[in-house]
Amino acid sequence: MIKFDKLFKTLKENGISQYRLYHHYGISRSQIYRLKNNQSVTTHTLDILLNILGEGFTLDDIAEFVPDQTNEHIE
Repeated sequence: MIKFDKLFKTLKENGISQYRLYHHYGISRSQIYRLKNNQSVTTHTLDILLNILGEGFTLDDIAEFVPDQTNEHIE
């Protein structure tokens, strides 16, 4: 599972509110909802968010991979 908990911490630390994402940057409320609930988003959305944050930020600053516990190794 890809978790986006880091995104909201990073945004807050850099003074970027959800209101600003909606109104200034054009990120839809549905995309923010999907991110908050760790649902699927496009790489385009991730690219936009990293561009909003600026140079020096990477996917590691906004997302985290957590392996599924039920995932079995496929041979």
